[in-house]
Amino acid sequence: MKVLVIGANGQVGTHLITKLAERGHEPVGMIRDTDQVKAIEDAGGKTVLGDLEKDFSQALYGCEAVIFAAGSGPHTGADKTIMIDQEGAIKAVDEAKQQGIKRFVMLSTVGSDYPEKGPDEMKPYLYAKKRADEHLKATNLTYTILRPGRLSNDPGTGKVRASETLEDKSGQIPREDVAAVLAEVLENEHTFNRSFEVLDGDHSISDAIGQL
Repeated sequence: MKVLVIGANGQVGTHLITKLAERGHEPVGMIRDTDQVKAIEDAGGKTVLGDLEKDFSQALYGCEAVIFAAGSGPHTGADKTIMIDQEGAIKAVDEAKQQGIKRFVMLSTVGSDYPEKGPDEMKPYLYAKKRADEHLKATNLTYTILRPGRLSNDPGTGKVRASETLEDKSGQIPREDVAAVLAEVLENEHTFNRSFEVLDGDHSISDAIGQL
């Protein structure tokens, strides 16, 4: 499957390119700068130029699925967060729908379904994610929304816990494992039109998803 990865140059995105390639998919990383080409190619993907703050419709041409893994980063301010995490994601959803791409996987975050309960400094991010998630769910696209908890740069373990709502949201999850979950759900019909939370745990990724 030819899969566009939006946010391919991010820490989750680069891992995701590799995970998709290992599964026999054709990952295409959307990048803003040609300086990023080598990193994506080294990870096993192809590249296409596109900028979430501009028209990036050409990046989706010929793709069969979209995985949105972009983020504005923790230190960019509320305006940039809304521009990327909310409006950029909504534009990607609308463009996929316009081009007849049926499969869309959204990387969101724990807390996006109840942003009013989050800490003040996180509320712009949580509300942006919530609005993007709700926009996706209101379409006729076949979606999966993944909500990981606190991310780490530890090596992936391949062991997670997953639930529509995790009772215990403590702990963290390596970005490499988040990428592995995104790759797993792409063609897993058990996750179609569902949202779920994921953190580190004791189950293999396939088992954890199978128990949702």
